[in-house]
Amino acid sequence: MRQLFLALFAMFGLATSVAACPDYNQYGDTYQATGYQLRTPRLFNVTAGGDSYIWNCPNVRPRTDRGAGYFPTPPDFSFDLSGMGGYQLVISVRSNCDAALLINTGSANWYYDDDDNGNQDPRIVLTRPSNGWLDVWIGTYDGNYCDAQLRMETFPR
Repeated sequence: MRQLFLALFAMFGLATSVAACPDYNQYGDTYQATGYQLRTPRLFNVTAGGDSYIWNCPNVRPRTDRGAGYFPTPPDFSFDLSGMGGYQLVISVRSNCDAALLINTGSANWYYDDDDNGNQDPRIVLTRPSNGWLDVWIGTYDGNYCDAQLRMETFPR
């Protein structure tokens, strides 16, 4: 009986943690942009942070860094990108805290970064970004919240 109880508790606990994890089936503030338009950097203000500890989320397995971070469930931003051929996309954050960055591309790849932009801020460079949806979460390394700014910019390859 005890084993059954523990199994049910584990299943319920897992279901609860997955439900609170970053979810690319939800949308954040939605924008459209082309690779050419993003040659001029676009800046977006946001509050960094969230309640979901990234490594408690089995649905999120980044192809890059494996640091800590707390993120919201819906993305902060959802971008519908087009005309990305011939560009690399630089996604970076400036913040008043130790921010973290999580993205999910149109090809369902997860990317994470914590400090590559310097000053405890994240930066991810997609060398061959795809057209389609790009979801962006701005979290924090330690679970605090702070003011932050997302920067999206393309450069010719």
